[in-house]
Amino acid sequence: MRRWIPIVLAAVMVTLVAAPPASARTSRAVNCAKVKCIALTFDDGPGPYTGKLLDLLRKHHTKVTFFLVGARVEKYRKTALRMAREGHEIGNHTWSHPHLTSLSDDEIREEIGRTQDAIEHATGKAPGLLRPPYGDTDDRVGSVAAEMGLAQIVWNGTSRDWELRNTVAVTKKVLGLAKRDRVVLMHDVWPETVKAMPKILATLEKRGYHVVPVSKLLRGRELGAGEVYPVGGWN
Repeated sequence: MRRWIPIVLAAVMVTLVAAPPASARTSRAVNCAKVKCIALTFDDGPGPYTGKLLDLLRKHHTKVTFFLVGARVEKYRKTALRMAREGHEIGNHTWSHPHLTSLSDDEIREEIGRTQDAIEHATGKAPGLLRPPYGDTDDRVGSVAAEMGLAQIVWNGTSRDWELRNTVAVTKKVLGLAKRDRVVLMHDVWPETVKAMPKILATLEKRGYHVVPVSKLLRGRELGAGEVYPVGGWN
């Protein structure tokens, strides 16, 4: 009987090595109908600090949503590819970050279309989500988004990191926004925001929150092309 012990132990060791950490496994199976979820979303990248943010998110087994500017995808193509490979949700944030409501329909199509192409070229997949810069949208922008097969994602809580530019202040602001199903606007192009993330993630975890991509908040529902989510945003 003893001769089987090494074999059994070896099999157990293989299982332990091969199996991902429990937190990594459960993060993919989060049910936001049963647990508290919050979506942290990052605009305007990729940028020089995005890699550090991705390192931290991987350490915490956490997935978020990135809304990418097409011109930056061209510059940081490998970073965009890493986002996709590590399972983050990617959306379109236009080519040059204009107020879409000030553009003609064809100009809107150009801003969105060039970014779709850049993201698909970098990651192998075109996104299905659009975040209008500044949350600046109307029926006409929605109509073009619908024509291009994109749902619109805004927010109902903002870190105001572009204004605060202070790690302690950004941390306090984001944690003060914490609420079930909230969509929080942040920016990975500011170093203060990236520096704030370790404490933000650790504190949210202690409070029982699961940080998820926006689509997880929908509990399996598909957004319609042109639809705006969340309703009543811009807080």
